[in-house]
Amino acid sequence: MQLLFTRPFEEDYDALPEMIRRLVDRKLALFLQNPRHPSFRIKKMHDPRDIWEGRITKSYRFTFQIQGDLYVLRRIGPHDILETP
Repeated sequence: MQLLFTRPFEEDYDALPEMIRRLVDRKLALFLQNPRHPSFRIKKMHDPRDIWEGRITKSYRFTFQIQGDLYVLRRIGPHDILETP
């Protein structure tokens, strides 16, 4: 599996507090090893573009699409980023 970081994801990541960025780094390393780890609570969004959401913390989420063994990371941030996945 490989991760592809979109520009919106990178911009969202840069805007995160430093403590959250460090946590995101650790969680994405785990995501590479096991994208089905229960801590992510992965679920498909109600979106015609086949977008999925995962949990970093209780308050922070990330969205992605799956293209074969490529995971395209779309957005990351507080829960309200789910309004524009």
